[in-house]
Amino acid sequence: MPPEPSLQAAEPLESPPDGRAAPAAHRSAAAEGWLVRLRSLGPVIGLVLLCIAGTMLNSDFASLDNAMNVLTRTAFIGIIAVGMCFVIISGGIDLSVGSMAALIAGSVIMFINMAGAHLASPLLAVVLGALLAVVLGAVFGLVHGLLITKGRIEPFIVTLGTLGIFRAYLTYFADGGAITLDNALADLYSPVYYASLFGVPVPVWVFLIVALIGGVVLNRTAFGRYVQAIGSNEQVARYAAVDVDRVKILTYVLLGVCVGVATLLYVPRLGSASPTTGLLWELEAIAAVIVGGTALKGGAGSITGTVIGAVLLSVISNILNLTSIISVYLNAAVQGFVIIGVAFSQRSRR
Repeated sequence: MPPEPSLQAAEPLESPPDGRAAPAAHRSAAAEGWLVRLRSLGPVIGLVLLCIAGTMLNSDFASLDNAMNVLTRTAFIGIIAVGMCFVIISGGIDLSVGSMAALIAGSVIMFINMAGAHLASPLLAVVLGALLAVVLGAVFGLVHGLLITKGRIEPFIVTLGTLGIFRAYLTYFADGGAITLDNALADLYSPVYYASLFGVPVPVWVFLIVALIGGVVLNRTAFGRYVQAIGSNEQVARYAAVDVDRVKILTYVLLGVCVGVATLLYVPRLGSASPTTGLLWELEAIAAVIVGGTALKGGAGSITGTVIGAVLLSVISNILNLTSIISVYLNAAVQGFVIIGVAFSQRSRR
């Protein structure tokens, strides 16, 4: 009986001997990896291109004094953005940080004025006022966290409500005007903003320290891993025995502390607090976080990207101040367009 040639002929069709499929898959994976790396470098590339454009438009942009000015102005928003990064990665949001900063600034100034009149040491009054800023920030963040986790209210609604509450109370305390720090105490407090260490302003050093601590906490601790896990999938994190409510509360407390630190640095800059203090800081902080690559849906992000995002936005503002391309009054509009553009970019990649 003759053999069945059809079976023998079919064998080579099952698996091509040249192995061309494997290299093609490898090339595809490599291309995708390079694309991911390129996207992660997007904020850095954008910052470099902006610096080149700024230098070409105005030579003063590249001066050391202007660079220190940009970094000093970045420090306030950058410090808040570090805390905001944790909140957004966990899947939350805080719209009240600008109003919170205003109320903290007014409360600190009133306290320092009162303590300076009753304590023997004006320096002690200033130090206690600085501590009060951090404590108030932590308390406000704790309230947010409890309302969101225990009260089961959406973060957007909670912080939208406190946005109005904080600013209304400051306006009430200031009687519609401004709360001003006494001159003698203002002179004692001023080095917190105007002093320099090794030629670098104090706020920049504080910003660097906060960013370093934030990076270590996010990437090297269990808390940081829990924050990312909750943002990725809260239900799975609960199944994995993560105390979701506790972690969420701590993220808002951390953000509140960052707001307090930024405010205690900001107070000596103007020596006063008014209903316009901290206006749109929430927009700038959120913009810095998402421009830095943090996912709006939560679950992924980095402190390094947030820092770069904050500097990038400050550079945009600085270029608008140094040039006449568009009005400086459109700075908030530019930031708004940036937020929408980045959000659309993230949506298109999903």
